[in-house]
Order: sequence, then structure tokens, then C-alpha cells
Amino acid sequence: MGFLLPLLSSFPVSAQNGNSTEISLIPLPVKVETRSGFFTLSPTTRLVADAALKDITDLFASIINTPTGYQLLPEKNDNNCIHFTINDTYNETLGNEGYILDVTPARIDISANKPAGLFYAMQSLIQLLPKEIESGTKAAQENWVVPCVKITDYPRFGWRGLMLDVSRHYFPKESVKKYIDQLAKYKMNVFHWHLTDDQGWRIEIKSLPELTSIGAWRAPRMGLWWTRQPRAKNEPASYGGYYTQDDVKEIVKYAQERFVTIIPEIDVPGHSLAALAAYPNLSCTGGPFNVNVGNVFYAKEDNALCPGNEQSFEFMDKVITELATLFPAPYIHIGGDECYKGFWKKCDKCKKRMAVEKLKTAEELQSYFIKRMEKIIISKGKKMIGWDEILEGGLAPEATVMSWRGIKGGVKAANMNHAVIMTPDDFCYLDLYQGDPAGEPPTYSKLTLRTSYNYEPLPDEITDHSLILGGQGNLWTESVPTYRHAEYMTWPRAFALAEVFWSPKTARNWNSFVHRMEDHFARYDVANVNYARSVYDASIRPVKADATQPLRVALDKELDDLDIYYTFDGTFPDRFSPKYTDALNIPKGADTFRMITYRNNQPVGKMITISIKEIEKRAGAK
Repeated sequence: MGFLLPLLSSFPVSAQNGNSTEISLIPLPVKVETRSGFFTLSPTTRLVADAALKDITDLFASIINTPTGYQLLPEKNDNNCIHFTINDTYNETLGNEGYILDVTPARIDISANKPAGLFYAMQSLIQLLPKEIESGTKAAQENWVVPCVKITDYPRFGWRGLMLDVSRHYFPKESVKKYIDQLAKYKMNVFHWHLTDDQGWRIEIKSLPELTSIGAWRAPRMGLWWTRQPRAKNEPASYGGYYTQDDVKEIVKYAQERFVTIIPEIDVPGHSLAALAAYPNLSCTGGPFNVNVGNVFYAKEDNALCPGNEQSFEFMDKVITELATLFPAPYIHIGGDECYKGFWKKCDKCKKRMAVEKLKTAEELQSYFIKRMEKIIISKGKKMIGWDEILEGGLAPEATVMSWRGIKGGVKAANMNHAVIMTPDDFCYLDLYQGDPAGEPPTYSKLTLRTSYNYEPLPDEITDHSLILGGQGNLWTESVPTYRHAEYMTWPRAFALAEVFWSPKTARNWNSFVHRMEDHFARYDVANVNYARSVYDASIRPVKADATQPLRVALDKELDDLDIYYTFDGTFPDRFSPKYTDALNIPKGADTFRMITYRNNQPVGKMITISIKEIEKRAGAK
């Protein structure tokens, strides 16, 4: 399918009555045709649609009602209306999620092949309205105008997702629904729900009640992950929570109304300490176990289901049976990553299993386990997804691979004729630093907004690109204790990924994206959604010393129009301080470096402070 190049990305429109507006859509549409004039939303505007589209029109009306106070009633009308239509003849170009949005001064026409397309058109229409449309209460805005345009749009990839890890920290169902709502606004259609791990089991399994009565709770802790003290003997396990099956049904329905598919993940055979705390007989060593609090335990403590124990498969059959009835999605994610196999190698049951099944290595034993999982999943009418470690020891026959350790696993799986979802950590892991670590909450590694935006999901090494279903961003939450911080880590990098997965590759433009992103920052301010402004900050890059050159400090920035000012003397820099132009020598006796960014003579980034000792540490200087 060929792509029509967009005629614009973001452009000003002079409005009537002295007003102005701007088109700043994320993700960037395939084609936009500009026209003069505006459609004005008013109390007398009507919604026109067939009765079969009532769910969509009711949702749209409810979104509009809160900030405007308008009741957009369904009523036949030729003018001053918003008309939702399913095409009589299937438009091959639009596919199942594409749409045409046609705005004239008299009316708005929205057409698509499928209801999903109408929903995504609705998201574009809402983005065309003034930012006050995002308000959770009645807004003071009175002139609800939409610029006249014709948009033809459809996605590049069918799988456009975000993953939220609720195991390391439990987020209540209202937060989960809000996350789904936010990703749907940007035309993402998959919510990958990481429900179990070493730090908590978050979903009710009625046939296995101890999974939540025991596995959903751990001892409360703060402080850096992997530096925490283990749970003490008799210490209460009071931190955690879980979703009842009624909660899950409610969240699934909420997602379906927004054309979002929820993919549940039960991470096995490793990452199973919360399950083993509830059912220690499923381990190789027999326990007892505590739900992990964020202390180091890998390779020291058994955290994997025993593949030599038939009860492990009986346990998983019960779990998957209940999952399959709760989630209408075609897939169940089985994890399969980072499984420590040292305890397997010492386990008599595992040794017996390997002998009977003629397995030569622990990797082949894991492959045996995963293949058994696939058979169980298929027996429930579902398909299996696993992280790229499931390639080790032999890939299950029908498995879909989610490639996270770079693109290598995805390339290998696709060239074996398996479907792949691309989510490499160096482009898609949203738990990483997004700015200089000295100016960010603690985490590990680094992924800037610009790096995410520059991601290309189709590797040249893959022959059949149709096997790449799409991709997603992943938010692991070891360092994300609150939902507010989950938003900070997700946005705006998820804006970038939404555009990567939806928009034509040839249309992407960093400067255009930044301009549109800033308009969406203003919308998020109205909506009280948190986001990171790290793109406005500079980063410190030590230039290593050698025998002839002293250690120097280089500063990097993501935006070209920023000016960086700095000090070494302990004072706070401003635009009258020295301006950065090239790598800096560290003055003798200096112990602190500070920097701040300005745009158009106004501070725009945060002030970042770092010790000279820390710069030396980064450089590896002695």
C-alpha cells in the first residue's frame, strides 16, 4: 500500500472574529488538505449516525459535554451537524482503522470502513478543538471552533501499544483506565498488562486464591530498587493489591469501548516469586518464599516454576483457563524472559524430565516448558506471545515473539516465519532516564525523546515485513512508585512512538514533531496529565582525559534552538552567565557544575547541578 504524503504537519490558520487556532495532530496524519473557514460547535450542533454507532456517538457526546456543557443530541440534520458514517463500499486504502474527516463551515463528515476508524477520526477531531476541550470540568472557553480541513488517514502498523507493569507497584483500576484512555487518544490500540512478577501477583484466579491473598502483598519499602533490605521474619506484608475478576471485566469493557485490545501477561517460568510465595511446592527448592520487596535475589533465591514438576503445568492450566474467559484478546503473553536456570540444574525432578524428554541443556528445558504453555494456550482458543528469550532452546511452533533485547530476536523470529512485535529496549523502554541523570528521578540507562522518535521498526534484515505486526513502548515500574510518575515517564516519549507506529515513515520530521508536541503539552496542562519536559534540558557528556589532555565537559541538547548557560563557581547560572559553545575545561579547584537552558532569553529547562567528582566518575577518571 502506498502512502500519500501529508501536505502539512502543523500550520497556523487565521480565524474569524479575531480568533486563531492551529492544527497540531499527533500522530501525524497521512494526508491533510487545508481549507478556509471554521466549523463552530454550538449548543444546537447535532450528531447524525445510524443506531448501530450509538456507542461511539455517545462516547463523543460525553467527552464534549464536560468542558462545553453542550448536549450533542442525535438528530437528523443537514447543517450544523457531525455526521458519522460507515462506508457502503470498503475503501481498501483506509483499511480497518483508517478514516476520512471532512470539516466545512456547515458540517463535519466522518467516514470509515469500520467503527474503529470512526473512533480514530473522533480523536483527530478532538485534537482540532481548542485545548480547553481537555478540561475535566466546565471550561471558560466559549468559541469552540474547528479549522476546515479534509484528513485522509490510516495506520502504518496494526499493533500500536503500551505496556504497563503493575506488579512492581500496584495501580488502582481507575489509574489503569486513565492510562488506556490516554494511549487511545493517540491512536494506540494495544494495552499490554504485565500482571505478575516477583514483586506481586495482581489478578484474581478463583481456583488459586492464595495467589492474591499471599502473592499480591509484600513488606512496604522505599529507597532505590535492588538496595532494599529483604522482608524480615514476621514483618507484615501490607503493600500491594490486586484486580478482582469484576475489576478486570470492567477494565476490559472500558478498553473495548476505545478500541483497545488488552493483552494479559503472566510471566513464567522465571519472575515467579510472588506465585511461589503462595504455592512453594511449584518450585525446585520447596521454599519458603516471600514476595520480593526490591532486594537483590537473582541466582541466590529460587524464583522459577519447576518444569520437572507436573503440578507446574496443572497450575498454569488453571491460570490460563480463567484468563482466557476474562480477556477477549486473541493473545496471552507468557513472558519467558530472564529465567535463572541454576536451580533447575540441581533439581532431581528437572533431571528426570530432561532424561525422559531427551533434553540436553537447561535452555532446551525452558523451551520444553514454553512449548507446553503454548499447547495449553491454544487449547483455550488463544495464541501465545513471549519475550525473545523463548527463542532459546527452540521456538514454540506458533509463537509470536516480542523482541526487547534489541532487534536481533525479532529478526531471527521473523526469518523463521514467526510474527514479531518490535519493542527493543534501546528505543522503547520508557523506564529509562529521558534526560541527564543529575536532573531526573533515579532509574538506569538512558533513552531520549529524540531517540524514540527516530526508531524504525522494520529492520533491513527481514525479508517479509508483513511479519512485523508493529511495536510498543514498555513501562517497567521498579522506579515508578506512583501513577503520576508513570505519566511522567510515558509522555512525551509515547507521543513519539505513537507517531512511529501510525504515521508514514517518510513523513516524520523531528522539528515538526517538537512543535506539535509542545501544543499537546498545553493540552495536558489543561487535562492535569503529567509529562516530562526533559527534552528542554541539556545533558553532560564527559570527554575522557588522556595522557596529554585533562578531563573536559561537553554538553548536549535535543533541541537546536536552546542556549545553555553554566557555572563552575557554585552560583546559579542564568542568561548572563557564560554561554556554552564547546567542550569546557574544568577550572582548578571547582567542585560543582551547574547548567540551565534558555529559549528566546527565557529559562525553559530545569537547573541541573552535578559534582565534579560525579563527572569524573562518569568518565571513569582515576
